[in-house]
Amino acid sequence: MVSHEDDVKRAQEALERRLEELLPAGEQMGQVYAAMRDGTLGTGKRMRPLLLVLTARDMGCALEQPGLLDMACAVEMVHAASLMLDDMPCMDNALLRRGRATIHCQYGENVAILAAVSLLSHAFGVISRTPALPGEAKSRAIAELATAIGHLGLAQGQFLDLSEGDRARDAEAIILTNTLKTSSLFDATLQMAAIAASASPGVQERLRCFARDMGQAFQLMDDLADGLNSTGKDPHKDRGKSTLVAMLGADAVCQKLHDHLHSADEHIAHACHTGSVTRRFLHAWFDNQMSLIRQNGPLSTTGCP
Repeated sequence: MVSHEDDVKRAQEALERRLEELLPAGEQMGQVYAAMRDGTLGTGKRMRPLLLVLTARDMGCALEQPGLLDMACAVEMVHAASLMLDDMPCMDNALLRRGRATIHCQYGENVAILAAVSLLSHAFGVISRTPALPGEAKSRAIAELATAIGHLGLAQGQFLDLSEGDRARDAEAIILTNTLKTSSLFDATLQMAAIAASASPGVQERLRCFARDMGQAFQLMDDLADGLNSTGKDPHKDRGKSTLVAMLGADAVCQKLHDHLHSADEHIAHACHTGSVTRRFLHAWFDNQMSLIRQNGPLSTTGCP
């Protein structure tokens, strides 16, 4: 009997192979391309592309379904590009990402910007050039990804975080920033899974709700882990920022995290009738992250699930 861990491992291996094929070594010379590869192929969680593949599979798609891995890899390229830009000195001024020096520290700020722009371009090109996807599916996937990246999504969320994050904010303002900065790309990711599975409008709406809860839960987990040295990122980057952890305390945020995960679980259960790998994958991932916080963090987290 195949376990959900085996399914996840197969998906991870397939994603890594396809990413390597889409950004092959030795194909081009130069610092920009090298930075594109380093930023994308470096060790990462691959949470977003895995969610796309696993959710599509839970809705009846095969891992080998043409176009599925290409859409997932495009999402990972967009995510990698967003991290390069987030880490820049004019943004979050980060030195570490995924346990290594950030791209601008390795290659310089000019190369990092050009590599991020090139990755965004490459991501859209990957979808548009995939012969297995019908034209309408390509257009919908590109539209979802474009909305997630731009002034209605990631870009606006980053702007709000930069312009308001060091000032006192109410909870609604923080939640809005988290929605734009984190939930937006999850939303596009899940809608692309729906496109691959030819899901009904009702299922698409369930997946949008799932994405909103997932984005909030993911950001709350990230905020709780801010002081840890085991995240592969600079610790204490949220010091002085108006986060929900700073406003409400760890225990209250843990309860909010639990509520978002419960709601997300209900939405994904309604959307995916033929499988539960996505649900089990997420439960295991969040349980593992919370265990690390309990063991290594300075937080009491007595109210955490």
